[in-house]
Amino acid sequence: MQGQRALRVSQSIKRELAQMLMKDLNDERIKGMISIVDVECSADCRSAKVFISVLGSEEDEKSTMEALKDKTGMIRGEICRRLRLRFAPEMMFKLDKSLERGAKVSELLGKIERGEV
Repeated sequence: MQGQRALRVSQSIKRELAQMLMKDLNDERIKGMISIVDVECSADCRSAKVFISVLGSEEDEKSTMEALKDKTGMIRGEICRRLRLRFAPEMMFKLDKSLERGAKVSELLGKIERGEV
């Protein structure tokens, strides 16, 4: 369970990272629709796991995750600067397929409702 500070920092990282993805990260490898599903900070806020969902092809997922991993240093520095943290948290980007699975389930339920299955 996260402490209050870790929870606040996680939410702030999520907000700032979303803004960075929309405006500041200009990389042609970042493709598809990207969502930040969750951010989990350690109790001391020195590390953070960022769960990313990419709606698109498998190639889009791979290139987006590669670009994020390549830009981790820049992202860490910018997050540290924007949130005025003493230490830039070590960031790990993890691919999260829960939104994709949810979309498939919704599609299947729609087909069942329409009698297509």
